[in-house]
Amino acid sequence: MIAIIDYGLGNLNAFANMMKDIGAPHQITGDAAVIAQASHLILPGVGHFDRAMSQLADSGLMPILNERVIQQRVPVLGICVGMQMLADRSEEGSLPGLGWIGGDVARFPDQVNDQSLPVPHMGWNDVTPVADAPLFSTVPDDPRFYFLHSYYFRCANPADIMATCEYGIRFSCAVGRGNVFGVQFHPEKSHGWGRALLADFAGFNG
Repeated sequence: MIAIIDYGLGNLNAFANMMKDIGAPHQITGDAAVIAQASHLILPGVGHFDRAMSQLADSGLMPILNERVIQQRVPVLGICVGMQMLADRSEEGSLPGLGWIGGDVARFPDQVNDQSLPVPHMGWNDVTPVADAPLFSTVPDDPRFYFLHSYYFRCANPADIMATCEYGIRFSCAVGRGNVFGVQFHPEKSHGWGRALLADFAGFNG
């Protein structure tokens, strides 16, 4: 069963609908006992980094999440701000991140390579997975995903980059280390590409 973590942020029903569509057992939950029994975890997030980290801390779920992810190595997928929360820190706030994947989160520069691009980065964009990226094994060729963000993940270890995207600069839009994964885009809004990625995650057993 996939636990969609309810700590007060994120469009949880959209993820539940996608899970239903791919036939994956799932539950939206903020109950530590349910999380303790889940085979996979989805950590959604929207808005400001510090607010998301505060909400998660206030939910009381950090101990069970750390136990399941770090000690028991249960697969987890952070989405949008949920991906940024996997990092050590973010320029958007002062609170520490979860530190599950080494790195930090930076804001897009307003001008890059003589281009003036609007921030946030919003809409559809091409994504380039690295070879053998676990969450892209059944994603159709030339994938496009829907984005809405002003900050991006900078991996401390380039080996943790699972896919990249171009928006004035080339940035990591999917990361992975062991059982921990994150995507900056919104698979729940990305039609067949998002459905395939979530199905790959649901089938991931390490």
